[in-house]
Parts: sequence; C-alpha cells; structure tokens
Amino acid sequence: MPRPQYILQPVNPYFIVFSLAAAFLLNLLPWGKLAGVPDFVALVLLFWNIHQPRKVGMGVAFFLGLLMDVHNANLLGEHALAYTLLSYGAITIHRRVLWMSIGLQMFAVTPMLVGAQVVPFMIRLLMGASFPGWGYLISGFVEAILWPFASVLLLLPQRRPVDPDDTRPI
Repeated sequence: MPRPQYILQPVNPYFIVFSLAAAFLLNLLPWGKLAGVPDFVALVLLFWNIHQPRKVGMGVAFFLGLLMDVHNANLLGEHALAYTLLSYGAITIHRRVLWMSIGLQMFAVTPMLVGAQVVPFMIRLLMGASFPGWGYLISGFVEAILWPFASVLLLLPQRRPVDPDDTRPI
C-alpha cells in the first residue's frame, strides 16, 4: 500500500523564525562539552534549507553561525563557515532529498551533518587547539538519528487542513 501524500499548507514565516530561535535557545543550554549533544541549530537549519530553500538560505546560516560563535566564544566564523557549507549542500540536493522516504533522508543528510561538525573541528586543530577526541564528531550522527523526529515535528503545522471536512479524501 503506498504511503499517503499530504498536501501541505504554505509555511508561516513566523514559524520558521520561531523554530530557528527555539533551536538556538536549545543550543544555549548548559550542556557543557558533553559528547553526543546535537547541534539543534544545524538540524533545524538543514531542515528548512531542504524544505524551504528560498526562505532560509545561506545568509541566515551565516548569521546563525556568527551567533553561535559569539555564544561559544570560539573563533569568529568557524560555525558561520560550517553552517554556510551545510546550507549550500542542503540547497544543492534539496529536490532529491524530498523524493526520499524519511528513513532514506536520514542517510542522505548524515554526511552533511557530520561535515558541519568536522569544519569547526578542523579549524580548531589548525589554529593549534588540543585534540578534543573523536567523540566530538558523534554529534553529527546523533543529529542524523533525530532527523525523522525533527521532520515530523516541523511539518505538523503545515499538515493541518484549513477547513476540516470528514468527506474530503485528502
């Protein structure tokens, strides 16, 4: 039996801003330097770059990266570069990813999410920081595991019908 196709409503721009702000606030929580804590901004940014590439682009990614750099007191631009590259990759393949099922999407976005963790990792190593360990890169895989949950959660407001009708098939 084929899976049902949903006709999505247009996304509310305020919901995009709210979801990115909520992801940023989740990143502000005092997780410390725990291994495996996902970068929620990267996850939500990737989602909106794939689903709404004309509304959330590389400029938004760069700005959010600068905010994360200021918050983390890192070199200014390392997250900005990582998020911009993540955004570019997502916008490049967004049409192909949307045709995949959620499970296959998870595998398609994993290299981009891990790559978004590798960029700051390499920049820090090049600038002479000590090796943080390979556990630092686990976050990208955790984000990929969270991809189906984020997709369902962020698409919920678009799936509700404008005027519910019990006789309508879609």
